[in-house]
Amino acid sequence: MHIKVKVYPNSKYELVRKGRGDTFTLYIREPPVGGQANKRVLTLLRKNYPNTQIRLVSGHVKHNKIFEIIP
Repeated sequence: MHIKVKVYPNSKYELVRKGRGDTFTLYIREPPVGGQANKRVLTLLRKNYPNTQIRLVSGHVKHNKIFEIIP
C-alpha cells in the first residue's frame, strides 16, 4: 500500500493530519537538512502504522512524498 504525505518542515509545532484516503499532512519541527525531516516523518508514521515496515519511495528532497507500507 502507498500513502501520500505532504511535509511542512521547520514548523513551530508538530501535527499529523489524516486526509481523505491514504493521505497525510505533517507539520514537523526538524529542518530539511541531512535527512532529519525524513527521519522524523518516518517516526510519526510508525505511530500510525505499528508493526509494519515503512519505506520512502519518492520525494526524498521534496514536500510531497510517497511512502510504501509493508505489513
